[in-house]
Amino acid sequence: MANPIDIHVGKRIRHQRWLKGLTQQELGDRCGVKFQQVQKYETGGNRVSASRLWDISLALDVHVSFFFEGLDKPAGKALKTVADESPLAGKEAIDLVRNYYAIPERSREHVFSLAKALAA
Repeated sequence: MANPIDIHVGKRIRHQRWLKGLTQQELGDRCGVKFQQVQKYETGGNRVSASRLWDISLALDVHVSFFFEGLDKPAGKALKTVADESPLAGKEAIDLVRNYYAIPERSREHVFSLAKALAA
């Protein structure tokens, strides 16, 4: 059974990887591991060593402490974070925002207007 801290760290790795628009393969390449190992880290199935976590933090351009944010210090349990509860923290929302900003600005205004009209 996976340790709750390892699961928390893995979720933080996955979330930041999504935000950066990287695949597991790309992150693995940057850190010198296979994509299967990245999968194990992200699920908490394998613990991330200190040196590997350092490599991952460099690849994702975050401080190492980022992976531990949201943990309850005395119990080592993950606290509920905004990212856990927000629909904007999911991969689909991140991809949508990334693709939206890839649209040229003039066309983006039309897409925004269309989205508002469809949501009404």
